[in-house]
Amino acid sequence: MTQSFAATAQNDSNSIPATDLVTVSRAVADLRRGEIVLVQGHLDGAVHSVAVIAAEPLSQAGFERLCDITHNTESPAIILPRVRARSLGGACEQDSFVAFVSKRQSEIDAARLGEIANPLLDLDQLPAGDWRAVSMAETAAIRLAKLARLLPAVVTVPVGADQLENLARAQNLLVLQSESINGYEDASAASLREVSQARVPLEDAENATVIAFRPEDGGQEHLAIVIDAPAKDQPVLIRLHSECFTGDLIGSLRCDCGPQLRGAISEIAKSGQGGIILYLRQEGRGIGLVNKLRAYALQDRGFDTLDANEELGFDADERVYRPAAEMLRQLGFGSVRLLTNNPEKLKGLEGWGVKVAERVPHKFPSNGHNAFYLQTKKDRAGHLF
Repeated sequence: MTQSFAATAQNDSNSIPATDLVTVSRAVADLRRGEIVLVQGHLDGAVHSVAVIAAEPLSQAGFERLCDITHNTESPAIILPRVRARSLGGACEQDSFVAFVSKRQSEIDAARLGEIANPLLDLDQLPAGDWRAVSMAETAAIRLAKLARLLPAVVTVPVGADQLENLARAQNLLVLQSESINGYEDASAASLREVSQARVPLEDAENATVIAFRPEDGGQEHLAIVIDAPAKDQPVLIRLHSECFTGDLIGSLRCDCGPQLRGAISEIAKSGQGGIILYLRQEGRGIGLVNKLRAYALQDRGFDTLDANEELGFDADERVYRPAAEMLRQLGFGSVRLLTNNPEKLKGLEGWGVKVAERVPHKFPSNGHNAFYLQTKKDRAGHLF
């Protein structure tokens, strides 16, 4: 059942504490630098902890430190997406991720692990090793890698419960709970606050104001572009637009994002009633610009836009819609007319208590470069063209 819009703003009692929000944000930065973090997972009363380092920025020094700090005789595991594991001969069922453990640690180094993790590389064979299921802590570590906009592949070694605190102090490492990682995006969105606004005349909408919202942990700002003065006592015309550097800024023809953004500005201005564009920092359907470029490389090999994301280890669409709902709440709007062809956006907003009074179609002609992309969105993602 959809929550009421008023209740949504108050229903943060289960959100992670502000201190945990900042800790996850710091861990994201550590992971991007190739640093180690400690993750503790809880499942059915059992506790499992691992030391984690991301596979993408992994250096040999970082790998050796990971192996040394726990004095563990067990070989490190590399956690891989199901699709990548299958391409390497891994027998995994429906689990999204699976762990590979080499039988001989001497055959594994940072370069080799990087090759194993990279879905754009074809490997002749793996070192001798075994596949196993992943733990709750390792699943959360993958979520952390996704938050860092890295390839969703990590290297882990187990850490005993009696080691965790001493290891964190001795090595100056962050300790994260799996619940904090998994709840980060919702908690970050709930903490959004307006930090700046200014009048910004636009080419097709001269009476426009850009309002910036920043989460409490200091993460990326989301933007509300308010055009004219929309009434708050009736459904407001809005567009949820995910950031697209290639389409919005440099005119890429591989997608329809640029025309959609500029078209929405024009349509809202011409409506005579004003409206809002919520510009969400969720590049590449939430996988980040670098991974989107990797997905493009896979598309050039014949994958469609959804399969390319999944080949990298992401869901077909990783976006979340609470930031949009929270900005609307703070702006005083509870009911909207949504410019979109994507039914998931309707569900996403309604899931956070925003009433969608009407879906307003928002489509543009294809070109020779994005026709297959648009057809895929229609046939496989259910977009309403």
